[in-house]
Amino acid sequence: MTSQSQDTLNTENSSQITILPVEATRLNPVESYQVSRNYTGEVASFRASEIGFGRTGRLIWLGFDRGDKVSAGTPLAKLDIINFEAQLLQLIAQKDQAVALLKELQAGPRTERIAAARASVKDLEELLALEGIRRSRREYLYTEGAISKEQLDEVAFNANALSERLQAAKSNLDELLNGTRSEQIEAQKAVVRQLEARISDLEITIGKSTIKAPFDATISARHLDEGTFVDPGQSVFRLVEDAKPEVEIGIPVQGISQLQPGSQQQVQIGGKTYQAQVSSILPEVDPATRTRTAVLDLEPSAASSVAPGQVARLEIAQTIATKGYWLPATALVRGDRGLWSCYALVEVEKSQDASITLSENVTKTYRVERRDVEVLHTHSDTSNGLSQRVLVRGTLRAGDSVIINGTQRIVPGQLVRLADS
Repeated sequence: MTSQSQDTLNTENSSQITILPVEATRLNPVESYQVSRNYTGEVASFRASEIGFGRTGRLIWLGFDRGDKVSAGTPLAKLDIINFEAQLLQLIAQKDQAVALLKELQAGPRTERIAAARASVKDLEELLALEGIRRSRREYLYTEGAISKEQLDEVAFNANALSERLQAAKSNLDELLNGTRSEQIEAQKAVVRQLEARISDLEITIGKSTIKAPFDATISARHLDEGTFVDPGQSVFRLVEDAKPEVEIGIPVQGISQLQPGSQQQVQIGGKTYQAQVSSILPEVDPATRTRTAVLDLEPSAASSVAPGQVARLEIAQTIATKGYWLPATALVRGDRGLWSCYALVEVEKSQDASITLSENVTKTYRVERRDVEVLHTHSDTSNGLSQRVLVRGTLRAGDSVIINGTQRIVPGQLVRLADS
């Protein structure tokens, strides 16, 4: 006897009824679903610089060639600085001399000079006193007629000369006692500052005689050789930055919340997948694309295999809040006016149709009901062996059993059984 004959009910008072086996799934409600969105951007350009000197000079040393890697701050080339070094030594000596003079002015006169000035004043005072005595004597002799008028005037002239010398000596002593004038000290300080400024300017010029790498880089071009005279700004090397490549991708405003700074993502470039970390999300919206730019740092190993300007793609899973039920696409039945339906199973009690006689292998039967549904989302899913599944809502309830395949053999109202019953 065949399996079909086993499912055929034969009674004397009823017609033959075939109970078809069907596969069904029990509905579980969901509150949301995820969709994958692909966004396109590009690999950001690396920093590249044409490096040169800030002054004219003769190139005497080049330390690297094309293809060499250099670290930030590494000297790359030097100009001749012999004449500048000689000028620097001369200025340093002049500064030392000016500083010494300033210290002398600030310290004031030596005690020996003050003592000598005091002695000079005292000597002149004694000479002036002596000359006063001589003058008195000459005046007496003149009144007696012992000397001429000329001899008397000679003594008076000597006394006046000594008096002026005494005043000069006293003024010199007062100046020494008062110390150096503040104006002289300030003038000497200005001389020192002027020399310091000239030394700093020369040191800057010497510093411009060496060029250093501004960042970690690879030398992509070397334009000059030793012995060449260079002009200010003339390029000697071209440097391309050695850094983790960055990807810039425009994300719509409503989807940017799915990305968080520091999160790990996967980016496809040139058919390969790379790990990337979200470093920042720019705050402004691009007026042309109405997107915000997400900046992602690629893994360091990508630096050798990607190039600026390459197309990069980022896939983001976006959660959409909606209620519904997942069904395989094979469960859908095309309804009226382009709508969709599915077949739900309603258990038939024995008391509802006593004319139906079940075989020993069939314990339960179900009646097929058409349920109209709305397809909310279609998702390709090969992980469970299904080609597609759909998210639906409609006249369905949680726990309902829905036929998942073979719907072309089923009509509403038909009696069926579960394939494993």
